[in-house]
Amino acid sequence: MTSFETVSAGGLEVFYREAGKPGAPKLLLLGGFPSSSHQFRNLMPALADRFHLVSIDYPGFGNTEMPDPAEWEYTFDHLAEIVDEALLAIDFTGPMGLYMQGYGGPIGNRLISLHSDWLQWQIIQNANLYDEGFAEIWDGIRHVLWADRNAETEAPLEALLEPETVKAIYLTGHADPTKISPDNWNLDLHSLSRPNAHRVQLELFYDYRTNAAQHTAWQRRLRRDQPKTLIFWGQGDVFFTPAGGEAYLRDLPDAKLVRLDSGHFAIEDCLQEIVDGINGFYDETVT
Repeated sequence: MTSFETVSAGGLEVFYREAGKPGAPKLLLLGGFPSSSHQFRNLMPALADRFHLVSIDYPGFGNTEMPDPAEWEYTFDHLAEIVDEALLAIDFTGPMGLYMQGYGGPIGNRLISLHSDWLQWQIIQNANLYDEGFAEIWDGIRHVLWADRNAETEAPLEALLEPETVKAIYLTGHADPTKISPDNWNLDLHSLSRPNAHRVQLELFYDYRTNAAQHTAWQRRLRRDQPKTLIFWGQGDVFFTPAGGEAYLRDLPDAKLVRLDSGHFAIEDCLQEIVDGINGFYDETVT
């Protein structure tokens, strides 16, 4: 059974989900925009019989506090710092697997930089680390906002936070939209309706440039360390192209890449394939 808890980290009340038994192999689930640990609500019980799982809501996401961005710096460095403090506080540390999706990629890579001994194996699911992985939807961020941030270059990005776009993030690339629960985007839209929520996301759109700046270093670490890696890649992802998934194989030739007929949130319609893939990979490659 999944439990729903909070822990104090960095002066904030941080929400997290936990499933499985302490003492079982650890698996940390790091999700992406615009969701929260809610995206793992079905995966956690499906893996709880053999893993000890934790997923944390980042500040400004889900059920974790959303401090005023005028007083609290929304950067990926800061989000990773809070996640790290929360994990230390609940004693979810030491060798583990990391499941990284979307924003979970840059946050997870920062955690690995802090604690290289924690990374026993990794699951990458539509978390981009390569220039060719950025889809066209990023153009206004990468080529306009990052080049000259001002009110005029920010304004068009508000469209990414509107109901139809948030809904499209969940439905694009999925073969059967009827398999995708509307609870997903309705919950995200509720979160995005809170005071300052759009400002929080605009801050992170801009700060994503710091992730792109570290891609080369993170790729170099992959080539050097050759971590045991399972890749799930939704081929119809609105944010990250199929080429982004293929690119990992340049640096990790022994990685296993599973191409899914799905989108950014592949767990929504490929749950069993992902569960079976994780269990099989762990048995064949990790243990």
